[in-house]
Amino acid sequence: MNVGEEIVAAYLQYVKHCEFIQQNLYTPDVQGEIDVVGINLEPKELYVCEVATHLTTGLRYVKDRQPNNVQKLTDKFARDIEYANKYFDDYTKYFMLWSPIIKHSGQDTKHDQMRDIEQIRDNIKAKYEIEIDFVTNEKFSACLDELRKVAAKETKEFKSVILRYMQVEFYLGKHLKNIQRKNLKKANPK
Repeated sequence: MNVGEEIVAAYLQYVKHCEFIQQNLYTPDVQGEIDVVGINLEPKELYVCEVATHLTTGLRYVKDRQPNNVQKLTDKFARDIEYANKYFDDYTKYFMLWSPIIKHSGQDTKHDQMRDIEQIRDNIKAKYEIEIDFVTNEKFSACLDELRKVAAKETKEFKSVILRYMQVEFYLGKHLKNIQRKNLKKANPK
């Protein structure tokens, strides 16, 4: 199980209301794999998501011991776009990169992940006239908050292990606050 992909799958299912979610979709005709795909049938929407859950290093793909974010993700999204256009021509398509931590090293540094993201965006826009939605840093955190709100509204068990975890976290917190409140009442009777 890839936790990053599980988060994205839960978001597509419970926030974007996709009826079909596929993780690790193998695409033999374009020689690749898409991390998470969501299909919302009624409005004919397709979500194509790449997920990079690199924590301490931030977004870091490497080739020959050199950073390779731009080439790796430009190539991945190019394959994703070609696949989506071939099989989902009449769908509205959303292409997303989900990565919780993107580091900004500074303008004068040789390697900067924020600059890499901008270059990936520019490469895809120039070739396909498509905007990639970068769900990173604060935006990634906001999506987690949206999932927490969904989890807090339900007591039934979710199939998503991520949402179930968030439910446990929410209801445990609620329970502990009630205990604290009762203990304070006992300690300070009026």
